[in-house]
Amino acid sequence: MRSWQYSRTAGGLEKNLTLNPSAPLPTPKPDQHLVQVIAAALNPVDYKPAEVPGLIRFAISKPATPGIDFAGTIVRPANDSPLKAGQLVFGASGATPVAGGALRDFSVSGLKSTAAIPEGVDPIDAATVGVAGLTAYQSIVPHVKHGDKIFINGGSGGTGVFGIQIAKAVGCHVTTTCSTPNVDFCKEMGADEVVDYKKEKVLDVLLLKAKERRYDHVVDNVGSDEELALRCHEFMRSDGAMVIVGGEPSLKAITQMMKRKLLPGFLGGPKGNVVGFWPEQKPEDLQQIAEWMKEGKVKAVVDTKFRFEEAPKAFEKLKTGRARGKIVVDVASETYKRGS
Repeated sequence: MRSWQYSRTAGGLEKNLTLNPSAPLPTPKPDQHLVQVIAAALNPVDYKPAEVPGLIRFAISKPATPGIDFAGTIVRPANDSPLKAGQLVFGASGATPVAGGALRDFSVSGLKSTAAIPEGVDPIDAATVGVAGLTAYQSIVPHVKHGDKIFINGGSGGTGVFGIQIAKAVGCHVTTTCSTPNVDFCKEMGADEVVDYKKEKVLDVLLLKAKERRYDHVVDNVGSDEELALRCHEFMRSDGAMVIVGGEPSLKAITQMMKRKLLPGFLGGPKGNVVGFWPEQKPEDLQQIAEWMKEGKVKAVVDTKFRFEEAPKAFEKLKTGRARGKIVVDVASETYKRGS
């Protein structure tokens, strides 16, 4: 089978990807499905951890294949799975969050990280959900109720686009941020209010709005403005939570995380409830997102679709940080259509 692989990341993962035309098929564990990949979508987690100096040497088996988000068909279902051979599925590929293995013709996916694609949902759209959709869902839905006021920092990226729509699907009032070219786009996604961070200081706007009503919940998909976390108690309700989703795998980011976690407010830590985030594999959450997609309440936004042979270019696009929505690599959609 074809497989994009890397054994080093010096100079950037995309510069080290090579296409192996005869890689061996992966061997699934009893609790994993063997799947044929139709499409894969890219996320920052597909390259950022791998590019941390030393990590690929010690933590990633080589050669490694990137890609977590996928849509495909079941070739051989996992033991005791209700899913059947030939069924369209989507979710998260692989057993490691660093090198999921979706950028190849066949991959494996776990029982808890795979769900059926409802009739009427395009596999290309379903492929965008595994990381960004699940992250948006789990960073919002467990924390809110109908009528809550939510602030989402970073509304035009992969997670933000899902976040706006999911928050609206559960009945929240949504304020988000983006740059000037994406203001109308975020409104089209359903945002009630949009803060243009190119024209206004986000914290100042939040403090002003808090005079009318504080936010019930906050999600930070950017993670670069520590002042937002340290002063969240000034614009968020005391029983609310600020979930930090975004951030760089750097010493500075780790230091800030430890400061938020360990230091009390009077010693410089946040006075509000600031929590970190890591998605939990729950097929029922994936299935709910898929049902909303079928109903038209949530839609995938694909910035660019690349051919399988163009995977390195897809990573180059992802690294610009200027994608509106998701970047998708089409692995075999035409082959699938011809065979169905």
